[in-house]
Amino acid sequence: MEFSEYKLSLDLRIDFSDLDMYRHVNNLTFIRFLQSGRVNFWEAAGLSKLFSESNKGAILVSTHCDFKKSLFYPGTATVKTKLAYIRNSSFALDQLILNDKGEVCAEGRDIAVFFDFSEDKSLPIPPDLRQVMQQF
Repeated sequence: MEFSEYKLSLDLRIDFSDLDMYRHVNNLTFIRFLQSGRVNFWEAAGLSKLFSESNKGAILVSTHCDFKKSLFYPGTATVKTKLAYIRNSSFALDQLILNDKGEVCAEGRDIAVFFDFSEDKSLPIPPDLRQVMQQF
């Protein structure tokens, strides 16, 4: 699999508390790792800053994870993130979770909507934000 199209990468330490009774990383932790990758994208694209300044930003509407391989403690999980698509008011992120050997352990997709939290409604993604997001 080619990883060069994934412009964002985040290394996360696997903690002992991430394990389940089978002594591998719990499936809920995979979702948390995907959330960390999503927040990494929101920060890189300026969505977090935009929210703090205008009360407009991204809101998650769907998340999906396909588990491919177990993760184990001790170790590091690497979350790779890219923009999958961008539409009028929504966008999707594709993510991979890799183990220390660079093997794909999970594939995820998040769908988010650009949202005005003051008005409680979705909005078109502004052109300047769209341009920044497309870099990833």
